[in-house]
Amino acid sequence: MKLKHFLLIGMVALGSFVNAQEIKKNAIEVTGVAEMEIEPDEIIFNIGIKADNKNDLADNEKKLFETLKNAGVKNEDIKFKSMYQNIYSKTAKFTKSYQFKANAKSNLSKIFEDLNQKWVSNLNISEVKNTKIADFRKAVKINALKAAKEKADYLLESMGKKTGNAIEIVEIEDYTSDMVMPVAYKGRMSNVQMEMADASTDISFDNIENIKLKYSIKTRYEIL
Repeated sequence: MKLKHFLLIGMVALGSFVNAQEIKKNAIEVTGVAEMEIEPDEIIFNIGIKADNKNDLADNEKKLFETLKNAGVKNEDIKFKSMYQNIYSKTAKFTKSYQFKANAKSNLSKIFEDLNQKWVSNLNISEVKNTKIADFRKAVKINALKAAKEKADYLLESMGKKTGNAIEIVEIEDYTSDMVMPVAYKGRMSNVQMEMADASTDISFDNIENIKLKYSIKTRYEIL
């Protein structure tokens, strides 16, 4: 009985192996690639303010909120990050860091012009993004899958064959740049006092690089 049992298992395993080999033999594997460029509609900034004492720091904080409000930034889009006291410094003993979000309705030029103040220690871009990027990612992946199917169709058609059902669909991890820096002033954003006096610099969403998305989908189809 044991011998028959082992023989039966062996036959089933052999049958499965042959079947797997058949599927592999009668299948085509292709990769589809799709890309898309989208315009950013949101910028996240880091900003630091400084003062010699707590009272001045509080005053500078009020100035910051008022300045951002006048430029179209909402209070709920301003987040406190950290506070630091340097007991060894004779000036600017207190510093406070914030992060704020500016959208397409915000006046970026006014933000940089009005924040070009001695009490601002730093102003830089944390990230640039699009609020609907999840939808765009989905669209690019679907286009990549369509591209793979189209490739399989014309390759098999050239051989007098047809594309059958999809056996396997695998998303290939690919680098996507969801965070970009403005071209005109890339590398110039570390300190607001350094070069913001240059009025010729166009600080707006128009001179920010588009966000580039790229995805690849590997597929395996039956050959009919």
